[in-house]
Amino acid sequence: MPYPQKPERSERPERPQQSGKPEQPGTPGKPGHPGKAGSAADAGGRGRSNATDADRLRRRARFLRELNEARELRDRVQPRRARAARMRQHMRMRTFRW
Repeated sequence: MPYPQKPERSERPERPQQSGKPEQPGTPGKPGHPGKAGSAADAGGRGRSNATDADRLRRRARFLRELNEARELRDRVQPRRARAARMRQHMRMRTFRW
C-alpha cells in the first residue's frame, strides 16, 4: 500500500505577513533591539524634563492611593482574611533580624 506523497513546495500555501508595518527599532521584547531600557537618554536620567518627572510622580501617587484604597476595601469586606494577613505580617516582623 503506497504512502501519500508530500505536496511539492510550490503547492504549499504562502504564509501571510504578520503586519504591513516595518519593525520599529527599539521595540521592547525583540532580540537585537535595545528597547526603552537600553536607550542612551534614559541611562543616567539625562534628557528627561521636569514635567515628565512630575507627571510620573503624579501617576505614582495616584496609583499608591488607589492601591491603599483597594486594600482597605478588601479588609473591610473580608475581615477574616484581613486578620489572617495581619497575623502573618506580625509574625514576619517578629522573626525579622536586623
